[in-house]
Amino acid sequence: MKESRHSDKYQETMKYLITGLGNIGSEYADTRHNIGFMVVDALARAAEAKWETEQLGDVARIRHKGRIFVLLKPSTYMNRSGKSVRYWLQKEKIEQSNLLVVLDDLNLPFGKQRLRGQGSDGGHNGLKDIDAILGNNNYARLRIGIGDEFAKGRQSDFVLSPWSDAENEQLPEILKLASDIVKSFGAIGLNQTMNLYNKK
Repeated sequence: MKESRHSDKYQETMKYLITGLGNIGSEYADTRHNIGFMVVDALARAAEAKWETEQLGDVARIRHKGRIFVLLKPSTYMNRSGKSVRYWLQKEKIEQSNLLVVLDDLNLPFGKQRLRGQGSDGGHNGLKDIDAILGNNNYARLRIGIGDEFAKGRQSDFVLSPWSDAENEQLPEILKLASDIVKSFGAIGLNQTMNLYNKK
């Protein structure tokens, strides 16, 4: 019995919730603000995993090195992402330490990626809501730079606009790197993954 309970607990610690932030709807599909959706889409596509429309989001499940990754695209729109994240953490019995949120970042150059174990919301409405709903900001986040090439007062237009042709050419490489970081987060942990990838 003891061994069985230990095995169950072991399985629980090997499950991760990977939440890509974005807005639902075809009008947002290829916009900068949806890079989080694009990353989890790339992970699912590479593993030939199917998306299912479930409570508060679209969900797909993949396996990597013995770990289960629950991929989530909240259906609550960006500024209500926290409700979906909390629901799926509870439903899947996943510890907050095994949550990774993938999002766009205006403060990083286009394509630059930075993994952190906690931090401020940086003005990002998705992170703001997750912080509020979870009651803290102690969860991993992968920020992907989308640049800041916009005129004063045009930030909203910029993040909700499509990628340029030049950016589109680079997106496959960016999505591949982000996918590698996500899988590494589960396989070797947050700190080692930060050491490995944040220098790049």
